[in-house]
Amino acid sequence: MQEKKKRVPSEAVAQATKEALKRRGVKVQDIAEIVYQMQLPYNDGLLIEHCIESVERVLHKREVQHSVLVGIELDELAEKKMLSEPLQSIVESDEGLFGVDETLALGAVMTYGSIALTTFGYLDKDKVGIIKKLDTKNNCVHTFLDDLVASIAASAASRIAHRMRDLEEDGETFADARALVLESSSNSNSDI
Repeated sequence: MQEKKKRVPSEAVAQATKEALKRRGVKVQDIAEIVYQMQLPYNDGLLIEHCIESVERVLHKREVQHSVLVGIELDELAEKKMLSEPLQSIVESDEGLFGVDETLALGAVMTYGSIALTTFGYLDKDKVGIIKKLDTKNNCVHTFLDDLVASIAASAASRIAHRMRDLEEDGETFADARALVLESSSNSNSDI
């Protein structure tokens, strides 16, 4: 009989994800600002706190955590020149035809549906907010991270869109959901 492999506890994976993002200079607030910019025109009463909460919820999904951990690890290994050739050169230069960075990010987006998918495409093309900063940092390798941040933002924006639909069906807007969201996000660590 084979011995069962020990599972990594969910909280350890969540913490590692938060630490990896923080180590790379990405905060929940940075991602939430993109979500806010994307969703404000469609959602009366939307606050940045709603967006922070949505980003934090997305970061609690295992698919997202695994993608972030793998992508950041590959970026860091490329910075240290620890990948074998030709992969080292491809990742380090963020070669246009590589596509694996987008594929990894899309895996996480798929759990949030077509709104997340189309929003990811837009963010990948237009490089908004922190995504643009990551994409243009010449002294760091962010081949995977810029796409992963776009994935998280797109997924959080999709959550907001779906939440708005639920609120509309109840005759409410995000303005009516303030107390609940502010209460839950006041206990969270928005720096990731």
